[in-house]
Amino acid sequence: MDDPTRERALTTSDTAAGDPAGLVPDGLDATLVLVRHGESTFIVEGRFQGQAEAPLSPDGIAQARLVGARLAHPAAPPALPVPPTAPLEIAHSPLARTADTAGAIATAMADPAALGADVPIRPDHGFIEIGQGEWEGVHRAEIEARWGDVLATWRRRPLDAWAPGGESLPDVQARLRPALAAVLSRLAAAGTPGTLDGPQVAGYRSEPDARPWSVVVGHDGVFKVLLLTLFDLPLDRFWMWSFDLAGIVVIEIRGGRPLVRAMNLVDHLAPVLDEEARAETDERRRSGAL
Repeated sequence: MDDPTRERALTTSDTAAGDPAGLVPDGLDATLVLVRHGESTFIVEGRFQGQAEAPLSPDGIAQARLVGARLAHPAAPPALPVPPTAPLEIAHSPLARTADTAGAIATAMADPAALGADVPIRPDHGFIEIGQGEWEGVHRAEIEARWGDVLATWRRRPLDAWAPGGESLPDVQARLRPALAAVLSRLAAAGTPGTLDGPQVAGYRSEPDARPWSVVVGHDGVFKVLLLTLFDLPLDRFWMWSFDLAGIVVIEIRGGRPLVRAMNLVDHLAPVLDEEARAETDERRRSGAL
């Protein structure tokens, strides 16, 4: 049960306790939506990507359109936990696969039958994928054969090993943090500060959600670091998060304290998944496989 005395003590001046990393502006009331890019040709081919350019595959283009349509109709059932207004901006990694996914989202939001808003879209190098050095563009089988020990250590202890010539996790965090701070600062400037006084349990809010929100389109690896940074968790917890292609993550920030509202939503991708399932079934029928 909530303690009213303690709730009254948690005013805006105390919000730093909700953000020990000092990254979130005091009293920020906002929503941050993370979207991973759609499938790329390198993913189809089984190659490591990192910061190498690889265009969206045909399925990736379809995924980008579907996630755009989902975000452009946030109130469609089941409603997304985001405000009913247009987002403040769409920030994205400058790589083609993320830029094209962000563009599909912006196009969907501009549709008069959806939000009908021209949402600003901007690239930010801080959100680019983790640099994979000599592994970029190389098939995973070759990496396992040539760098098996390094790869095994990376998968088990990501602070002790990384791709030769690539970025370490502290390097990634150092260039990601200013980019994330800029997104949060823009949200703070667009909204009204809140406090931790009042209900903190979902379902108790009766007033319309008027908080600003923004979208960041990025990559699996950099999003892992982003959440660890935002929630002030150690970087050795890198593998605790998973982000599906064109999946949606919703982070709500209440009175300066971030919380996870939705993780890795992919229901909007059902048309692509259903088509893939039908194709696999047809192939089994032709081959006679069980």
